[in-house]
Amino acid sequence: MRAAELFAKGESQADIARELNVAHQTVSDWHEKWRVGGRTALKGAGRAGRLPKVTAEELTKVERALARGPRANGFPTDLWTLARVAEVIESVTGVRYHPGHVWRVLRQMGWSRQRPARRAVERDDEAIERWVNERWPRVKKTQDVGVRGSSSRTRAGSANSPR
Repeated sequence: MRAAELFAKGESQADIARELNVAHQTVSDWHEKWRVGGRTALKGAGRAGRLPKVTAEELTKVERALARGPRANGFPTDLWTLARVAEVIESVTGVRYHPGHVWRVLRQMGWSRQRPARRAVERDDEAIERWVNERWPRVKKTQDVGVRGSSSRTRAGSANSPR
């Protein structure tokens, strides 16, 4: 409708495309419809594209099932994969999605991709902290002020220092 107002004011199609942030061809198509049928010809034709396979109510049910976690949905581990989510969607709604398209449904529900933190089973956080606090300060070389690139240990044994 904003385009119709601008057409009526005599604005150029290029300026309208820039102002409305749309392609020039789109403005050209709108202008032709406006020229033939006026403002009413630009009324929306309804939703563009295919209707969604899953209703908002069904998505709410899917989200509740996903929130219970993978194990509650019959999977052996606590890791969601797109294939597993596709299975849950199909079991809840009867609609089958290819796993490669499931991310769109998840994004529509406001979910984002998460990656599990990979930690070694043998990891000992206490030993790591002890090393950082006790051993690292003794091993770490400290820079002498004013002498670039040398530590106090290397300078003491250098040929330029008095013995």
